[in-house]
Amino acid sequence: MGFKICGTGSSVPETVVTNNDLTAFLDTSDEWIKTRTGICERRVMKSETLLDLAEKASLEAMRSAGLMSSDIDMIIISSLQGDFISPSMCCLLSAKLGINCTHMFDINMGCSGFIFALDMADSYLTAKKATAVLIVCAEGMSRMTDWTDRKTCILFGDAAGAVICVPGDGCIDLSLNIKGSYEHLYVGRSPNNSPFEQTEEYPPFLHMNGQEIYKFAVEAITNDIQRLLDKNAMTPNDIAYFFIHQANMRIIDSARQKLGQPEDKFPHNLEFYGNTSSASIPLLLDEINRAGLLEKDDRILLSAFGSGLTTSACILNWSF
Repeated sequence: MGFKICGTGSSVPETVVTNNDLTAFLDTSDEWIKTRTGICERRVMKSETLLDLAEKASLEAMRSAGLMSSDIDMIIISSLQGDFISPSMCCLLSAKLGINCTHMFDINMGCSGFIFALDMADSYLTAKKATAVLIVCAEGMSRMTDWTDRKTCILFGDAAGAVICVPGDGCIDLSLNIKGSYEHLYVGRSPNNSPFEQTEEYPPFLHMNGQEIYKFAVEAITNDIQRLLDKNAMTPNDIAYFFIHQANMRIIDSARQKLGQPEDKFPHNLEFYGNTSSASIPLLLDEINRAGLLEKDDRILLSAFGSGLTTSACILNWSF
């Protein structure tokens, strides 16, 4: 593999919405939510735009890497939906940051988007079409949530996470999987304006069958991780930290127990931010990096699952 991560950054909205805040309009409780998900609060955009969060996370990542806007020659943004359908978030962010490059695009791979973006960065860096890639995962989940549905709206929050990738040998291996399906997890589109269309419409909110996704997630995480470890002649004991998509604490604990690993190797922050889709792993990675808990040459494993249905995993050798 041809890349290493040399900088991290993140950003969350100022507005904190606690579980108790939700009881004002939902039939729920703090205990009910915490027991089933591990989530205590989440951040929700109020006056900020998604571009604001993406810009701040990007600037932090560039400062962390010691790079300037003029050093970046590729942008990849992972988002379920930007501030506009068009123009794309990468175009808007490039203008905000003063980045002048032609290789840039948005991707929509659900909660697995960060690792899919790492794979794309690897391809461009290996082909020498780029020398410094800015990856930003910016997600406004509060915009897509049905705030009358207590099964789903309690789960999500807004955030942005960013990394800088440059040529190097930081990636040991990476795995991507797609099982084309939408019935258990999807976000519908806005009502169409065409007088001719006769296709079925889906409500423009996030829909999720929690039980089915739970079963899919636990199996996908453990299978992806074990396959990747076996392929590289490693065991879970060789990994310093497992960065699992921050969707539900029960899912993370189930995967940890199946892998036979201690709690301190599975960092988490979903209690403060909820599920921030593709932003969850880079947000957590930035927090752990800035806390000084990662040491050079630590082996870390990233694992995500999400709509698509998609799963992804990656083993990195921490490079700075």
